[in-house]
Amino acid sequence: MTQARVRAVYMRGGTSRCLVFHERDLPPAGVERDYILLAALGSPDPYGRQLDGLGGGISSLSKAVIIGPTTHPGADVDYTFAQVEVGRSHVDYTGNCGNCSSAVGPFAIEERLIQPIEGETLVRIHNTNTKKLIVARVPVAGSEPAVHGDFELPGVAGTGARIALDFLEPGGAGTGRLLPTGKTREVIEGVEASLVDASIPMVFVRARDLGLTGTETPQAVDGDKALGARLEKIRVAASQLMGIPGSAATPKIAMVTAPVEYTALDGTRVGREAADVVARAISMGNCHRAFPLTSSMCLAVAARIEGTLVHECSTAAPGADVRLGHPSGVLPLDAAVIKQASEYHAERVTVYRTARRLMEGWVRIP
Repeated sequence: MTQARVRAVYMRGGTSRCLVFHERDLPPAGVERDYILLAALGSPDPYGRQLDGLGGGISSLSKAVIIGPTTHPGADVDYTFAQVEVGRSHVDYTGNCGNCSSAVGPFAIEERLIQPIEGETLVRIHNTNTKKLIVARVPVAGSEPAVHGDFELPGVAGTGARIALDFLEPGGAGTGRLLPTGKTREVIEGVEASLVDASIPMVFVRARDLGLTGTETPQAVDGDKALGARLEKIRVAASQLMGIPGSAATPKIAMVTAPVEYTALDGTRVGREAADVVARAISMGNCHRAFPLTSSMCLAVAARIEGTLVHECSTAAPGADVRLGHPSGVLPLDAAVIKQASEYHAERVTVYRTARRLMEGWVRIP
């Protein structure tokens, strides 16, 4: 046989797509497993298209999920996220993907790792990348995850059944501290930046400090090579301050601005009053067409922390959703953050996604 067969399910989770594997169908973590993930998605591809695999040529379409028996007493399944680089032979496990997290609950139910409960099934997920717990509330119809619904997710065509995801105790997912340097602001490469770690380590800078309005299209951001180089320099310097080994995937960097009217990628006009903060995020060197979900959760937490640049830009009222304006529309997030003595503590972030199984069978590996 010139190609091996590995059982896999192809799913959309939120605004991402991923190959989902049972842990039992893959080799242990290491070089052989990474080879399978790279080959399945078509990396490395110097042309940036992943034509020889199932990836889509951008970070949000080059992902894998591995599901196995839980190693956490408070969870039903273990979930490992793998970010597969498009142009380089590298698989990154340093962070989680919030969008792919929304595919885990439906997968667990469909594969009968969890017995479905009609109406809504709770799936308790242990993310091994961040050692954090996620509770997915998955709508169920006829003993299967519901697909049809009236929830509209910006960046995804049509509507679907809404999945609620509670990310518990998200602070310090990558560095061990909600504010990795103990400060709400630092000066990095000549600009102010807020370094916050909730679900994923993030670097937030003001768009105007980079000569931008904050409403630029992803294509315009990607086309500005000088801007890309400057953002990468800031991101790498920030990773050193945060005390983490910098990778292509973490930390991520985002540019924020106060609410302003802009046009979404589908041509819809987003009014100034529709969002509390407007932002553009860079993922794996490219401007995200929406906003990475873990990054948006970190942004929502940062909006609750006085002194951060996100809090400075945000108009969100205490206790209300933080409405994030991104290139594809507006995303509401519910972040519960409390202040104990002089320290902030992130209790929970709740987000809403849709997910759907697209294909199942075997992926072929040369």
